[in-house]
Amino acid sequence: MAAGKETYLDKIVVQHRKRVAADRRDQKRLLDLLEGYPPAKKFRNALAEPGLSVIAEVKRRSPSKGDLFAGLDPATLAKQYFEGGAACLSVLTDGPHFGGSAKDLEEASSAVTLPVLRKDFTVGAVDVLDARLMGADAVLLIAAVLSEEELGHFYQLAREVGLDVLVEVHDEGEMEVALGLGADLIGVNQRDLYTFEVDHERAVRMATLLPPSVIGVAESGVRGPKDAALLKEAGYKAVLVGETLVTSGDPAAAVAALRGSV
Repeated sequence: MAAGKETYLDKIVVQHRKRVAADRRDQKRLLDLLEGYPPAKKFRNALAEPGLSVIAEVKRRSPSKGDLFAGLDPATLAKQYFEGGAACLSVLTDGPHFGGSAKDLEEASSAVTLPVLRKDFTVGAVDVLDARLMGADAVLLIAAVLSEEELGHFYQLAREVGLDVLVEVHDEGEMEVALGLGADLIGVNQRDLYTFEVDHERAVRMATLLPPSVIGVAESGVRGPKDAALLKEAGYKAVLVGETLVTSGDPAAAVAALRGSV
């Protein structure tokens, strides 16, 4: 977490860590429950197809902008994303700050055959197991909010239970940690998680650090086809887009426009 004055991100992470600390469920029992689960869909493989893939996000609100589409129906939105040609879904499950829930993920996942990422602040092993239990096919690990030890532990646990892992980074140091971990799916967030400001050049700068074996995902601040084209040209295989799609008025057309921008 940031040194000095507590930021909004710090407050979010503290709340999530308190929630995990209060969780008294037996992790072995959760692992036993997962033994009967069908295999997860291959999230990373879905992004390896030719062209620019779109990870379309089910997002009700933003901490910085408030409600974006508070009354959205996850199943309907997922179907619209599918019709537009999205490769995968991302579903926010954080309730207090983004208005999401496990129910949103379950409804979106049940509506389409697309692989689904649980988008949340993963700060404990139970978060990884819950992602699998609620039907996600991939989990997000944010390097900025985890120690290297936590990142490594949660990464290995996710792979053991069949989840793909999107490791999110913001700078060169975090990229080095992710690559050292062996991550093959790395997201570069253009939004500063401490100020919530978007730096549209961040992803372009960081793309040069991605080896060919890694699928790069540009996150946040993708405003339309022009941004998508620049990110594809920079070397990204996918873009993760939420706000632009949920506020578009025609999510299917908005996804198709991003895919057809290159």
